[in-house]
Formats: sequence, C-alpha cells, structure tokens
Amino acid sequence: MVFGIYGVANLLFFSTHFLLLLLMPGICIALPENSKPRSSSLPSSGQISSNSVLVALLDSHYTELAELVEKALLLQTLEETVGSHNITIFAPRNEALERDLDPEFKRFLLEPGNLRSLQTLLKFHIIPTRIGSDKLPSRTESTRHETLSNDHLHLSGNGSGEWTVNRAKVINPNAVNRPDGVIHGIECLLVPQSVQDDFNRRRSLRSITAVKPEGAPEVDPRTHRLKKPAPPAEPGSSPALPISDALAPGPSLAPAPAPGPGGPHHHFNGAAQVKDFIQTLLHYGGYNEMADILVNLTSLATEMGRLVSEGYVLTVLAPNDEAMAKLTTDQLSEPGAPEQIMYYHLIPEYQTEESMYNAVRRFGKVRYDTLRLPHKVDAQEADGSVKFGQGDGSAYLFDPDIYTDGRISVQGIDGVLFPPEEVEATPVDKMVQPAKVAVKPRRGKLLEVTCQMLGAFGQDSRFSTCQ
Repeated sequence: MVFGIYGVANLLFFSTHFLLLLLMPGICIALPENSKPRSSSLPSSGQISSNSVLVALLDSHYTELAELVEKALLLQTLEETVGSHNITIFAPRNEALERDLDPEFKRFLLEPGNLRSLQTLLKFHIIPTRIGSDKLPSRTESTRHETLSNDHLHLSGNGSGEWTVNRAKVINPNAVNRPDGVIHGIECLLVPQSVQDDFNRRRSLRSITAVKPEGAPEVDPRTHRLKKPAPPAEPGSSPALPISDALAPGPSLAPAPAPGPGGPHHHFNGAAQVKDFIQTLLHYGGYNEMADILVNLTSLATEMGRLVSEGYVLTVLAPNDEAMAKLTTDQLSEPGAPEQIMYYHLIPEYQTEESMYNAVRRFGKVRYDTLRLPHKVDAQEADGSVKFGQGDGSAYLFDPDIYTDGRISVQGIDGVLFPPEEVEATPVDKMVQPAKVAVKPRRGKLLEVTCQMLGAFGQDSRFSTCQ
C-alpha cells in the first residue's frame, strides 16, 4: 500500500501529527551526532568483507593463532570490533605456539573450563587502534596502548629500526595490511599477568590434590606423639622438652601400624576416587565395557576402593571397547575369568604416560607387577609409544592419562592383555622308561623260621612283622 501526501492541507496535517509524536512522553527518537558515513569492513547485511583483516588472518601463515581464535569463539567479537574501528594484531609465529610453548600451559589453555583465560590471552594481542610500521616508536621511547582485554601493551624502539612489544621482538612488521587493520609478526607469545596467575593457581591446586603415598605414622618415643617438624626456636628460649623427660624417658612405644583392611582410620576416600575415575571413563567415551565389568560383572570397583582407602596406589591399563569386543564367550564364561583378566591389567604402582615412556626409553624393557600373581606385564618402547605384552597379544598405549589424581592412574590401551602361557618343553624322541613295580621288602631267613614256628603254635598274629 502506498501513501501519498497531496496539497498544503495534508502537509500541515502530517507536520502537526509529527510534532505531537515528538512531544509525547516516553517516546525518544535518537538522531545521529555525525551524519558523515563511517568506513567499515562490515556491509549492511552484517557479513564481514572479504578484504577484512580477520579474513586475512585466517588465510595467513599464522595458522596456530587462527586456530586458537576459532577455538576461543572470538570471531563474532572480533567482527563487531572491526565494524567499530580499525585494529592492530600482534601475531606470534607458529613455532612459538607449537614447540616453544610450555606443554602444560598449552594444555591449560585448551581445557574447556579455561575458555575465559584463552580469550583474555588472545585479546591481549589485539589493540583497537591502527598502528602501522610508520607509527611505531622510531627512537628509544616507549608508548602504552590499551588492548581488548583491558590490559596495556608497551611498544618501544631502539633507534635502529627494531621494535619490541612487552619484550617480544617484532620480527615482521606490516605482515598483513588491510583497510580495517594491520598484523605485525612477533617472535613469542604475550601472556598477561591475569592468565599467568590463573595458571599458577591451577598448577598449585593440582599439586596439592595429587597426594603422595604415605606410610605408617611415626611416633616420637620421648613425647609419645606423632612426629611433627619443630617450629623455629628463638635463641635463648626454653627447651621444648622438660629435662626430666629427657633423663627418664617412659616406656618405648612401637610405631602405630598402618591402617589395616576394615580399620576405622582411613586416610583416603577410595570409594569416591574409584567412582570418579569410572565416571571419567564413561564421559571420555570408548571404555564403557571396561566400566561395566568393574561395576556390574565383578566387584573389582569395591575392592579397588578398599585398596586406595588403605593407602595403596593403582595404575589401570584399560582396554577400549573395540579390544573388549574381541573377547570370546569361552574366555569370559569360565568362573572367575573376568576377574583374572582385570587383575592382569592392574599394576600396584602409580605410573603416568610420561613415567612409563621414560622408563622404557631408559631401560629398553620394563616388567611391572600385576595383581594377578605371579604374572608380570612387559613394557617396551615401540613406534614412539609404550607397548605392553609380546607377540600377537600385545597392546599399545592408546589414550594416555585418562585419569590421574595421585592415587589412581588410568591409561587406555588398544588390546586385552593375557599372561604368557607356560609351555613345557618336551623332547621329540622321548625314551619309554620301564614301569617301576613296588617290590615287597624281603625278610631275613632267621625271621622267616621264627614266624613259621610261631604259626605252628598260633601266635604269629600278635607280631606285625609276620603278618
């Protein structure tokens, strides 16, 4: 429908109603402060231009940085930023993110729970202002610029055409130049202090939760109390123990024994830790059969919880579902067969992927004890990984460190392990030995005559020798 305004009367009618709309309370009409059009890389449809600096970043040789931007879900935020003003991106080279970066720090950034730290780290490399090579400090001076993470970067020059950004050298200025931004290549990653503090806090908490095994508590025979580190004593202070106690100590007490099975003093909550690692197997995916055997088919989960509660540590070699599917009915139908199979996959040591790989690299072949006594499982290096077992029954370390809490370590393998069968070597030409016949012991001649004389009188039954 098309509306038209004809004549002076209609024009006055329209103008009057428009003024009334302006004077009505509760209705605000925002007028632009500057009518001059602003250059933007975003067209009216909201899609980013093909000549944008973001498209150039995704297509550039800074592939590691582009991959981190996509994992951090920052593309939408950066599109909005580019639509408002030009930006400057300091892009670390790929080697700085692949080889030079601490693996533990990179693992921390890629964890789903640390998405905010990853976003803060990437925003720290972006300044919402265009700073080309012509605007970089030319002399020995330093300029301060605010980044998208609300932190500040310091740009400085040495007077010879070289620049640094927070101690990171600018190795490729103006690597990518677009109408809405510029990218400078730098030699290393820039880490804001807030992200570094989060990483240090998470690393300290992880070291606290990984409790080392402890033995029986040690008792001081003089005080009859648990030994504790003595606080620092000031010079000239009174002795911690009375002189009489030192001269005439009481009866010596043996150290308290380690908590036994079913004891009232449990240092660790083994049931909770076993439940956590079984839930981790289920959420990790591909190890449902292993979890089902531990919980439903056997009572191994309960037994493992008791062992951990008593202070023991365990390393579980968990076969994946594909390996468990290859087990035959005969291997599982025998009484106690599932338990024996699982016992051979439980190592009474705390081993991680790094410790086992370092051991096989150093010693070549390592034999680990299992809960299926007296059998042991062999480990050796193969194809840059750890190989368990020998021959066709071998398995490789497939998913390392699925669960590690300092007490229980779960390592995923791609096969089910069986102890080597004890085959007795028999010679080909086996000589047939004559059968041994038990010969009754012969009695002496004098004893036979005596027995005959006693038999004549009917007295031979009294002597066992004559029977």
